[in-house]
Amino acid sequence: MILLALVLHVLSAVLWVGGMFFAHQVLRPVAAGLLQAPERLRLWNAVFARFFPWVKGAIVLLFLTGFGLIHAYGGFGQVGWPVHLMLLIALTMTVIFGLIYARPYQALKAAVAAEDWAVGAEALGVIRRLVGINLVLGLITAAVASGGSFLPI
Repeated sequence: MILLALVLHVLSAVLWVGGMFFAHQVLRPVAAGLLQAPERLRLWNAVFARFFPWVKGAIVLLFLTGFGLIHAYGGFGQVGWPVHLMLLIALTMTVIFGLIYARPYQALKAAVAAEDWAVGAEALGVIRRLVGINLVLGLITAAVASGGSFLPI
């Protein structure tokens, strides 16, 4: 059971962080270089509509498996600082995702539906900045998860 939880935990993190990396570092610059605002905003609206349900599922699995693993290893008192740091970062990333979903993503959807490209571009800019923050936090988490226990802290 621990192995299954660990595999699901890692796969969920890879899906979320890898998706952000692809979107932020690959798709965004290409879309900005090739597409005019209406097409670019429609593209992002469709991308987020497909990606965000996966993120929501990944978040649920990350917390379920993460807390399950902490419990399996004896609780918070028995796990090292990397686990505590990963949980803090996960909570922060989840709040940021919630903010993205509740505000600028809803504004982007409404702007695309209304063909208000200026408002859509502003919303997309906010999403880009917040995803950039979450991407950095996700990469830090991956570094802590893979190497944190080897640091003499």
